[in-house]
Amino acid sequence: MPSPVIFEGHRLPASYANFYIANGVVLVPVFNDPNDRFALDILADLFSGRDVIGIYSGDLIWGFGAMHCMTQQQPRTQLSAVSRQLSEEKQKG
Repeated sequence: MPSPVIFEGHRLPASYANFYIANGVVLVPVFNDPNDRFALDILADLFSGRDVIGIYSGDLIWGFGAMHCMTQQQPRTQLSAVSRQLSEEKQKG
């Protein structure tokens, strides 16, 4: 774990566990902490077929999340429903 990150008396969720696995890469939050390198090395060993990339996340955790949290589900919008309907109509011919 990185050293505790405190903002206005609150401990922020600085964690290397909030990494994101994508096609060919693993994006890992880093915090300019001495443990960053250890975390990146461990994840590189675990995901040997992927590039492991550290992304500074000190500013992101003020919103109480990092890479993985940012990629979570997005609410369905009217636009996505219209897009799906147009796609279905196109497939029907």
